[in-house]
Amino acid sequence: MVTTIDHPLDLFRLDGRVALVTGASAGLGDRFARVLHAVGATVVVSARRAGRLDALVADLPGSIAIAADMALAADRERLVAETIERAGRLDVLVNNAGISYTVGIEQETLEQFEQAMEVNTTGVWHLTKLCVPHMVERGSGSIVNVASMLGHVGSAPIKQANYCASKGAVVNMTRELALQLSRKGVRVNALCPGYFPSEMTAPMVGDESSEHYLRTYSGIPRMGDEHELDGALLLLASDAGSYITGHSLLVDGGFTAR
Repeated sequence: MVTTIDHPLDLFRLDGRVALVTGASAGLGDRFARVLHAVGATVVVSARRAGRLDALVADLPGSIAIAADMALAADRERLVAETIERAGRLDVLVNNAGISYTVGIEQETLEQFEQAMEVNTTGVWHLTKLCVPHMVERGSGSIVNVASMLGHVGSAPIKQANYCASKGAVVNMTRELALQLSRKGVRVNALCPGYFPSEMTAPMVGDESSEHYLRTYSGIPRMGDEHELDGALLLLASDAGSYITGHSLLVDGGFTAR
């Protein structure tokens, strides 16, 4: 039997749905919010820097800004409650907020490691936990955890054990949560970027040693362009990926293929 396909691109639309994006004040988070808005979602953007959020929502009619610090449990609780109160529902969660300390283990402090784990791992777990009851009650939802290719491989000679540990935890937590929630209508996947322009990678841009590093180790010998995550994000967030859960989608120019 042949199934007629009328408009396959409609699967990527998010009309009538609400998407929450954390870490949306700059870089990838800002881009994610704009992409989700472009396909019809009502976007709730969150970060610590309220001024930047206000500038972002001015560009995205109908969007909502809620300032919150993902290192604080009380802020995470307030963010989810206010999102549902103001937007009326929550269909897509993009756990994008993250931090990193670029330092060798000899100099890395316990406080730095704990803070990276709090924001990058505990925060992802907690925000997901807070959103799940609403999604389960509705019988649908998509959670996209923004991990990293460094959740799959080490980052040396760039030294950041805190970041690699936290993102590796997110990758495997994604698998476990997907199995817990898949029969309740909620999908959980990880988007794992390689090197893309962001505040974290800003020192690499235009730096000859960094560019040599990418030319040497990346299959596509450059940093990714900001639009090159758009399709992967929409696949995981929308009905186009309705049979995908527990997956870590690497968008790294072939860096981890070695």
